[in-house]
Amino acid sequence: MKPKRPIFFLIYLWIIAYPIIAVITILVAVATIILSPFLPNSRLSYYPARWWGRVICKLCFVRVKVYGLGVLNPCQSYVFVLNHQSIFDVFVVYGWLPYIFKWMMRLELRKIPFVGKACEAAGHIFVNRTNPLATKASIQKAESQLRNGISVVIFPEGTRTYTGEMGKFKRGAFQIAADLSLPIVPVTLKGSFERMKRNSPHVTPGVIEMRIHKPIDMNFFRPEQTEELIQRTWDKINSSL
Repeated sequence: MKPKRPIFFLIYLWIIAYPIIAVITILVAVATIILSPFLPNSRLSYYPARWWGRVICKLCFVRVKVYGLGVLNPCQSYVFVLNHQSIFDVFVVYGWLPYIFKWMMRLELRKIPFVGKACEAAGHIFVNRTNPLATKASIQKAESQLRNGISVVIFPEGTRTYTGEMGKFKRGAFQIAADLSLPIVPVTLKGSFERMKRNSPHVTPGVIEMRIHKPIDMNFFRPEQTEELIQRTWDKINSSL
């Protein structure tokens, strides 16, 4: 039997938290649209989105614990590969991953008012999954930006889980890492599925853990070992769920 949320918390979500989130999302999107062309790939232009992710978690009484940041080199570009449990994954990554990065995201997200335009201004990469040629062009665009500590964040499952368990990984993240010889960083997100399931409009307060694993050196993998690399990354992320 599913635990019931207190009625006062549901009232708080719909009367206070969600309206505030809607307003700050618009404000942060506008700030990003204005700042990004003048300060591309700067911490200042990324600050509004990081503040946005942290504020949303606080408003929803979601605490975030981060493990493993010490394994990373702040001057190195990485391909961050994460499991995808809920929309809170986005808030956690924005708020607590201290890197300038580009998302690879579904083309449909470009249609979201304000948010889509802000993502475009920030240089995030939209992927048309129904068109192989467009997907290849998106990967090439991502590769052109991964220099001087700028990284890419990818959910290789391609969509949020329905059950809390990980799905099969697509190859795009691993192709980028192989083409540029960039380390892959497996990242486990745990607890966000319980905070907000895919088909639910309600948040359950609690903890989300982001565990950053040791980077995988691409120099140890040949092109014909891509499936082995994908499985190793999947296993590493799954090991902390």
